[in-house]
Amino acid sequence: MKIGIVFGGQSYEHEISIVSAIAMKDVLKEELIYIFCDQNRDFFHIPTNTIKSKLFSSGEYKKCDSLTLQKGSFVKKGLLSQKSLDVDVYLNLAHGADGEDGLFSSMFELYNLPYIGPRKSACSVSINKFLTKGYAYSCDIKTIDYKYYTKDNQIEVSNFPVIVKPTTLGSSIGVSIVKSKEELEYALDVAFEFDEAIIIEPFIAGIKEYNLAGCKINGEFKFSIIEEPQKAEFLDFDKKYLDFARTSTALKADISTQMEEKIKDSFKKIYNNIFEGSLIRCDFFVLEDEVYLNEINPIPGSMANYLFSDFNSTLTSLSNNLPKTKKINITYEYVNKIQSAKGK
Repeated sequence: MKIGIVFGGQSYEHEISIVSAIAMKDVLKEELIYIFCDQNRDFFHIPTNTIKSKLFSSGEYKKCDSLTLQKGSFVKKGLLSQKSLDVDVYLNLAHGADGEDGLFSSMFELYNLPYIGPRKSACSVSINKFLTKGYAYSCDIKTIDYKYYTKDNQIEVSNFPVIVKPTTLGSSIGVSIVKSKEELEYALDVAFEFDEAIIIEPFIAGIKEYNLAGCKINGEFKFSIIEEPQKAEFLDFDKKYLDFARTSTALKADISTQMEEKIKDSFKKIYNNIFEGSLIRCDFFVLEDEVYLNEINPIPGSMANYLFSDFNSTLTSLSNNLPKTKKINITYEYVNKIQSAKGK
């Protein structure tokens, strides 16, 4: 199978996407074709045998073949001819904006490109932490209490500590733990530098956190192990950045069978049918034996490969069970009736 890995994009998480893409060389046995989207949203074909992080930081990627899009494929254009990239399925590996906000999903669907990744509706509920809370509530999944603010709101916090989060960023970018009123103003400045809106939650020290990845194949769920991430107060950007390069298998969390089933049931409710076609990771809190959704990662770092015993098999099986786009037959019956009624 030939997998086209689409990564980069115009995003604060652009560099993390590069790290995730390179990590795929170590965990996928299939033939990989790398398609890089730079900050100008120009596409380039990056040779698999030469891909490395310095290629992008130095700007040398611009010497690679540029690509354009046509129905059904990315295309290299020469002086007298053009050649389509030979790809069986595309993997959306662009973290943050472009990849997780629905832009690339729309691009794949508009150009009839089969792809692994969140569809447009899934992006809508997972890119925005405020909307994720509402979606979880509708799925009967608990979340930590929160308040939502924009730059125009008067923000008052009376009980500390709290955690301040930009609504549409991942990888802990712009996130701060605030322990006093004196720290709040700076934390708000940082968060609003990255986003137009934020959420503020109580920070619960020592709360248990568990990560579970999975997908639905032929109507059945394929789960990873459940991991308890090792952390200090919380996973900051640097720790998560290293996490995106992970390829070694994680250790299974030491939890009861009952709690494992609770977490898996919560995952199933979140995944539902809205995330079909994608491999996602859900991060859960457990407080007083109750499961709470922290966030949905529709394109997890390094595709959460380190949580699976056979990641290659899981991804290729998913690629063979992607949702079909409904074909709408346009007949112009309504327009013809109007024309007939008007005698035109």
